[in-house]
Amino acid sequence: MDEKTYNVGIYCRLSNDDERDGESVSIENQKLLLQRYVREKGWNEVDTYIDDGYSGTNFQRPGVKRLIADAKSGRINVILVKDLSRFGRNYIEFGQYTDYLFPSIGCRFIALNNGVDTVRQDGSTDVMCFLNLFNEFYSRDTSKKVKAVKRACAEDGKFMGTYPAFGYKRDPGDKHHLVIDEETAPTVRSIFAMRATGMTFRSIALALNDRGIPSPGMLYYRRKGQADPRRANHRWADQTVKNILRNEVYIGNMVQGKSGTLSYKSRKLVAKPKDQWIRVEGTHEAIISRDVWDTVVSIDRKKVRKSETADGIRSIFTGLVYCADCGFKMYNRVERFTYKDGRPGRYSSFVCGNYSRSGKSACTVHTVYENVLEQLVLADIREKAQDTGHGQERLLEQVIRIKDKERHSRAASCKQELKAAAARVKELESLMQNLYEDKCTGVVPQTVFQTLMQKYETERVQKAAALPELERKAKEQLEDGFDADHWAGVIRRYTEVTRLDETILFELIDRIEVGEAKKRGSIRVQPIKIFYRYRVSRGTAFAGKEGISPMVGR
Repeated sequence: MDEKTYNVGIYCRLSNDDERDGESVSIENQKLLLQRYVREKGWNEVDTYIDDGYSGTNFQRPGVKRLIADAKSGRINVILVKDLSRFGRNYIEFGQYTDYLFPSIGCRFIALNNGVDTVRQDGSTDVMCFLNLFNEFYSRDTSKKVKAVKRACAEDGKFMGTYPAFGYKRDPGDKHHLVIDEETAPTVRSIFAMRATGMTFRSIALALNDRGIPSPGMLYYRRKGQADPRRANHRWADQTVKNILRNEVYIGNMVQGKSGTLSYKSRKLVAKPKDQWIRVEGTHEAIISRDVWDTVVSIDRKKVRKSETADGIRSIFTGLVYCADCGFKMYNRVERFTYKDGRPGRYSSFVCGNYSRSGKSACTVHTVYENVLEQLVLADIREKAQDTGHGQERLLEQVIRIKDKERHSRAASCKQELKAAAARVKELESLMQNLYEDKCTGVVPQTVFQTLMQKYETERVQKAAALPELERKAKEQLEDGFDADHWAGVIRRYTEVTRLDETILFELIDRIEVGEAKKRGSIRVQPIKIFYRYRVSRGTAFAGKEGISPMVGR
């Protein structure tokens, strides 16, 4: 082919990992150098293809895609780059193009600074594979260095993300520090306040939409003055609410490194195990108090779902009441009636969820009326609050003693479970070894061997996978300290409380266990246990024939 018929496509690339201030690699200098070469040769410059800010570890780049398409269509028959690393740093994919595709479509490839020209027979292409391999090694080394620097910054508590969490913005004086966004922080506080009352994620999202509050995505593009290019409904969703409520950034902690790429060649993000996250406390000002955060976490652990009743009135105790005998959650049952004067009335009670679902064969009814429960819990909260003001030191010593006993009891239980699981793993390994020996000696047939081996291996893998979690739980139980002064300060606020609501209950109480009622002569006696988030109280509800009068037993 006559050289004057060569139609050249000039390709230039600069990634974020390159030295942008280097004269030899800037996009403009690459382009000028290659254009001068084309003019010297007297060739035709058809087009310039540029990828600015793209990594060379893969070829899914817009400039490369357009370049290859033009080469396949015959629009260009020469591809000119400054050096091999500009075209790409992936050894395998690079070879697919230069060794197979370009020769098959009659396209000449030239890397100017490397002296590589695929039509020359002077051996210039013999070293190309080695140069490509070195370029890939460079990318791998650069990736390791960049990740190491980012991890070190994250461990120092510096914000290394792209977009700050909703409710925060970058500090104008330090891009790695977060400050409260006064425009969106009230929405975050409102979300946590609603969740603290037991509202579901979906209910919170619907409430935000009804109030016309823009979603995080909608607000982002509005602030940029751009239309949202995504196919989205621009409204709050339950998953968005859930992500906010489970983000420690709102109590001043920075948790980063939750995801990462599989390798420097892949941009696909995968979730990392929790033990690999980078967590630094107290890196910025909190939007949410620790008390509110603990309340929300407690609700999440209980998996509270407050379903609507027939008359639309939800019980404040839903999600907190459990059967003392079978451990099932109690089901809120509403009975409606009409007074003699025509006024509508209602009874709200709790029954064992196990009994409600499966009948007497599963458990007994354990009925307790909501008004009894409310009076009992209210009286107990007020009494505990008043106790903190009288003989506080003695009370706190008692609380600490109770909590320490509970913690060590739970830790011992976890250790026992861990010991049993570890012993079973060793036993299974021994069984598998013996089974293999029996198979080799012909004692056990091959079919029996395969069946038993698969069964043992499945159980061994399950038990072995559970060991780290059991170790973590045992350690947590011992490290889970109790701040008695903090508990006293929290409950003291309710010395004069006259009415309970969901916020008070979820802040103070972990669970309420209701036992089965028994007759003692003419009165109905029913044991109630109130498990506070900081201590345990025991109570008994007494019911007379004519009405219900709760009392706290000692």
